[in-house]
Amino acid sequence: MSSNFDNALFFLVSTLFKLAMWVVILRIALQLVRADFYNPVSQLVWRLTQPVVGPVARVIPRYQRWDLASLAVLYVLALLYIQAVFAILSYRIAFLHTLWLAVLIGLSLTLMLMTFSIFVQAILSWLGPGVNNRAGSVLWSLNEPLLSRLRRVIPPISGIDLSPLAAILLLQVLYYLLPLHPVLR
Repeated sequence: MSSNFDNALFFLVSTLFKLAMWVVILRIALQLVRADFYNPVSQLVWRLTQPVVGPVARVIPRYQRWDLASLAVLYVLALLYIQAVFAILSYRIAFLHTLWLAVLIGLSLTLMLMTFSIFVQAILSWLGPGVNNRAGSVLWSLNEPLLSRLRRVIPPISGIDLSPLAAILLLQVLYYLLPLHPVLR
């Protein structure tokens, strides 16, 4: 195989796995924050994940507000992602190390998704402040638990809410503190 083919394959596999894991993370997050289930965005996430999570949910029950079946699917996807990436790159990795990396990948993708959702919410607030749209309400449901805590520490200055900026900085610092292999970032 040529280097260009390896790079293209790595990009494709990495992107598809990360998108799949992001959708599962969204499913978990939307349930945790009790977002509007009937919102079209929530429905899309539910319908995309239900074929995989549904059968697992019959075996692994929920625990309070935690969807353990979705967490299990996310973990298995992370394990498969690690194995696929290291196989493409012809690296060897110990099984126990793979188990730990899968947890770190789940955390890193969650931090990346939260950063992205806060960024998009901030942009939407600039483009149409006070406008209510379906995606904006889901983003508000996801981000408000973190942003409201930050607003208690950082009040608006001259009417400008700086909590999204502080949240993005905090999430990025946490992301870079994770001891991930550079290939998996």
